[in-house]
Amino acid sequence: MGRATGWLTGSALPTVRNIATSQTRPVLFAEWYRICELAGADDAACAHYVLQLQQSGLLKGDDLLDRFFRCLTELSVSHCLSSEVISSGPLKSPQRVQSLAFLAIDIYSKLVLSIIKFFPVDQGSSKLSLLPKVLAVTVRFIQKDAEERKASFNPRPYFRLFINWLMDLGSMEVFEGANFQVLTAFAKAFHALQPLKILGFSFAWLELVSHRSFMPKLLAGNAQKGWPYMQRLLVDLFQFLESFLRNAELAEPVHFLYKGTLRVLLVLLHDYPEFLCHYHFSLCNVIPLSCIQMRNIILSAFPRNMRLPDPSTPNLKFSHRIDLLAEISQSPHILSEVDVALKAKQIKGDVDEYLQTRQQGSSFLTELKQKLLLPPNDAALAGTRYNVPLINSLVLYVGMQAIQQLQARTPPHGQSMASCVPLAVFLVGAALDIFQTLIMDLDTEGHYLFLNAVTNQLRYPNNHTHYFSLILLYLFADSNQEIIQEQITRVLLERLIVNRPHPWGLLIAFIELIKNPRYNFWSQSFTRCAPEIEKLFESVSRSCGGLKPVDESMVSGGISNDMH
Repeated sequence: MGRATGWLTGSALPTVRNIATSQTRPVLFAEWYRICELAGADDAACAHYVLQLQQSGLLKGDDLLDRFFRCLTELSVSHCLSSEVISSGPLKSPQRVQSLAFLAIDIYSKLVLSIIKFFPVDQGSSKLSLLPKVLAVTVRFIQKDAEERKASFNPRPYFRLFINWLMDLGSMEVFEGANFQVLTAFAKAFHALQPLKILGFSFAWLELVSHRSFMPKLLAGNAQKGWPYMQRLLVDLFQFLESFLRNAELAEPVHFLYKGTLRVLLVLLHDYPEFLCHYHFSLCNVIPLSCIQMRNIILSAFPRNMRLPDPSTPNLKFSHRIDLLAEISQSPHILSEVDVALKAKQIKGDVDEYLQTRQQGSSFLTELKQKLLLPPNDAALAGTRYNVPLINSLVLYVGMQAIQQLQARTPPHGQSMASCVPLAVFLVGAALDIFQTLIMDLDTEGHYLFLNAVTNQLRYPNNHTHYFSLILLYLFADSNQEIIQEQITRVLLERLIVNRPHPWGLLIAFIELIKNPRYNFWSQSFTRCAPEIEKLFESVSRSCGGLKPVDESMVSGGISNDMH
């Protein structure tokens, strides 16, 4: 602590008039330093000091509070950064030695905690009402510091400050029962400090939002009230990574950030799979199509109380295996706003009208492709001609509406929708019209985006997985263009050749495609266009339990043709 004693001198607290002058700022910490050093910062000493601050008028009113916390933030950060040692490299180029002294940061964070804990509040107010103010001041200071320092911005003092507050606030008994208020205050602060806004804070930011004192506590308990905050932070992260990953610009810093993101997703998959289940739509909306493994992790999540059947179980017909699952008739919980993109483009009404009336001669289908295109300027920025979130929204929304109509037509006597497969796909003609229009009218890029939107719904056993797997297989069988069949195969295959995990519904659909003789998969020319391609198909099919048949008549365990 000897390094810090030089700036912690003085004995009297400053007055309101001179709080902001550079000569008196160090005096603010003088008495507090003595309390921390000599008295061990016991509750009585801390409470007395906070009372002194209040009596001096330093904590009176929002403006003075802001100035008070801003001054001490600047002082503690400046002292921390001044302890950094700069040495010269072998070529006399400056090299930074990361040996910061965090004493000033630790003392300041403890002071803030003491003020929050012991500051008297008006009746009906909460002690935690000061926390958002402190965090707002800190956020503004970080934003200003990052803007001024640019490439030389050092996030470590602020990371230490946030970690101290997160760990100490979570353990203080005085705030028992108010943890959610604390966590949401930090979530809002982290949203304001997201990597898109402060590039130099990216690594510290990811460490903070995934810290054991924040993410698990935000997701656990509170009746899932903290989930929207965590979802927003993940969207912030994916939106930042999107431009780098889409263009394959994985410089070393971005590569490390990407690996860190994968680890966070794996933690969520293991500890909070329901969170990924419920928000799969909005998360996949902001993940580039090239990030197959990242998307697979999200789509592989399934409720922890569910036991997935083995998709490669031999000698079981697909329809029978599916029908035995109670979950296959249940709709998955989706907390994302599925129709938000449809509303934004003002086409939700047109979609609803067509699904309800299926009006012959309607211009809806003929105009649909044009409505999915981006304006030229937006297309240049997005790297695609199409509005991808709009396609994702259209596909899932139409499928959900079709499933609702199917469930309304389910026969009595407890018969499930799964057992009505032969009629199920064809009963909702309006939905099929839309899907067939997309597969026929769009170009190659549009096909790929549409098929990915369909495949995103092949997850754990539920009626979405069942319906969209049938749609995908129907489009394969119904198409008289091999290029479309090849694209369907590509979308499935590229998700299977990456490392595990693989979504259960994806495996089910692919096994059905390669094992059911109805689809003549192995007779397609693209499966044997080159020796390496043929070996790839055989390898993937073998790993999925669907060996390439020597002869179509030798295929066993396939699906009966009356399924469709």
